[in-house]
Amino acid sequence: MNIREQLIHKVDHKTKPVGSLGILEEIAVKIGEIQNTLSPELKKPIMLVFAADHGLTEEKISPFPKEVTFQMVMNFLNGGAAINVFCRQNGVDIKVVDAGVDYDFNGINGLVHAKVAKGTRNMLREPAMSMEECQLAMAKGSKLVVTEKEKGSNIIGFGEMGIGNTSAAALLMHKFTGVELKDCVGPGTGLDKAGMNHKLNILEKVSNKYVDLKEPKSILAAMGGLEIAMMCGAMLEAAKQNMILLIDGFIAGSAILAAHAMYPGILKNSIFCHQSKEPGHQGMLNYLGVNAILNNGLRLGEGTGAALAYPMVQAAVNFLNEMASFDDAGVSNT
Repeated sequence: MNIREQLIHKVDHKTKPVGSLGILEEIAVKIGEIQNTLSPELKKPIMLVFAADHGLTEEKISPFPKEVTFQMVMNFLNGGAAINVFCRQNGVDIKVVDAGVDYDFNGINGLVHAKVAKGTRNMLREPAMSMEECQLAMAKGSKLVVTEKEKGSNIIGFGEMGIGNTSAAALLMHKFTGVELKDCVGPGTGLDKAGMNHKLNILEKVSNKYVDLKEPKSILAAMGGLEIAMMCGAMLEAAKQNMILLIDGFIAGSAILAAHAMYPGILKNSIFCHQSKEPGHQGMLNYLGVNAILNNGLRLGEGTGAALAYPMVQAAVNFLNEMASFDDAGVSNT
């Protein structure tokens, strides 16, 4: 038997009806396959939260001003955000990364200083990033993952913060999946109907501007964000390092869509943690052919869905390693 068949046999012979632990059984088999072992381990879980600003906010596509990005970064650093609470609760380390916030943090302690630029440019007028900026962001994301791998981590979650980034994510989704733009666009941080109509109108103009782009990095550079590009590079490196990737919601989903366009094999290492309430996210999951662990109406971002799903991933590994088999327990299964 190959490793997958061995894992399925091990799962099916635990003291339970076959399939009765549902998605936990799928996760256990997946992680065993990633690590090529019947006894997988989770080591030093880390959450990387990438923050950046978006020039498209000049077009009033968000109800919040861009200053909220740096204010939330400070909240992360002070331990006061939802992602801090959930990571503390579940024993996940967290690092906050300045990928491109329009603010001078002046070497503040606790922040990973990886700024490529002070936000993207207004993609309605010109590409959000130059190719050089996009590649630099991806390279910095890759380097961060290598550092965590060298410290002993084998499981990594991805979160983000950036006012305006649901617009970038919607455009990337539309371009990479072919789903109609209107089905990719949602309220983000809370737009009303008029705000939604304005946002869709702006994003249609942006989409038309870059309609001829085909190459994945060119699409990412034109319509992405610095935090999304850095996250994309980090995801690709994590897969290369054969780590387990915990994918959060809509924004992280746009990053893995770009990564998947560059390396489809990334799905082998990826666990999709929750289905966001942001309308387009289900379409992302459908396009990739994957299911999420949780569906609790979340749409906060920050990596919160990944942090909340981590105990489920732990439970999958623990039952595989610790639960008795029918033979071990002397229980009849016939």
